[in-house]
Amino acid sequence: MSGFLGCYTHFMTKVSAYFGVSRGPFLILPVTLVICGAGASAYHHSFSWPHTALALVGLVALHMAVNIFNEVSDFKTGIDLETEATPFSGGSGTLPSGSMTPRTATIFGVICSIIGGAVGVFFLVKIGWPMVPLVIAGAFLVLTYTNLMARIGLGEVAAGLGLGALPVLGTALVQTGRIGSAVVVAAIPAFLMTLNLLLLNEFPDEKADRHGGRRNLVLMFGRIWAARIYLAAALAVPLVLAIGVWMNILPATALIAAAPTLLLIGAISWAWRSPETDPPIPALGANVIWNLATNTILGVVLLIAAIGG
Repeated sequence: MSGFLGCYTHFMTKVSAYFGVSRGPFLILPVTLVICGAGASAYHHSFSWPHTALALVGLVALHMAVNIFNEVSDFKTGIDLETEATPFSGGSGTLPSGSMTPRTATIFGVICSIIGGAVGVFFLVKIGWPMVPLVIAGAFLVLTYTNLMARIGLGEVAAGLGLGALPVLGTALVQTGRIGSAVVVAAIPAFLMTLNLLLLNEFPDEKADRHGGRRNLVLMFGRIWAARIYLAAALAVPLVLAIGVWMNILPATALIAAAPTLLLIGAISWAWRSPETDPPIPALGANVIWNLATNTILGVVLLIAAIGG
């Protein structure tokens, strides 16, 4: 019995390390992006369960790869050792604790990249030329985010594209090879919310990011202007949804997806009044829930509208 318990404990420790280095709790985001993209595509009467499921596998794998490579880079540059981790910012602590070596993490990241890349190649063959720009852009962002984009001031934009707009567009594209106007509108909030997801988490990490050689909006423009950018992007999300409804691109029920913006009262108040301080932990949490809830609600509302129509 003791031998079994020992093996089980060792196994769970390994699983926990892989879960940690891939930032498991954050992998809910690609699920919501697929829901959003699939719902928007269904609104244009284009939907395939198998293609949606496969797109989810590919996107989660690529998201894991980006997270893993970022963890390895933060460990090697010393960023992980200087950050005061919160549930929503800072590293997972997997590599600094010795639970996994950087080499093992890198191999794991490469495997995830291969899985995501294989899914991309499948859709490239299946859908054809419309997939080419998306596959190239996705591969470029996965390979360059940590060591290039995050160091030249484009990290937030790259995240907004790679973990926001492009997955929504891609999920729709793999259905039948077409992207409708509702999909384009749905991709804009996804871009803004992922940009803001990263941006708000950068405030607590400002000192460590500076020492680690990163160049993000907080370091480039200062805390006050970076907070103003956060505020503008947050308020733009319900505005985009309202414009989409006004232009008859989205159904009126899509305005329901604007409701989670109310969760940002604390974050918006902080951004306007006291950006010199770190954002409160509840504001960081609300920022995550806002992102996940808005994507999910918008996708579900569009799917229901498609079924009803």
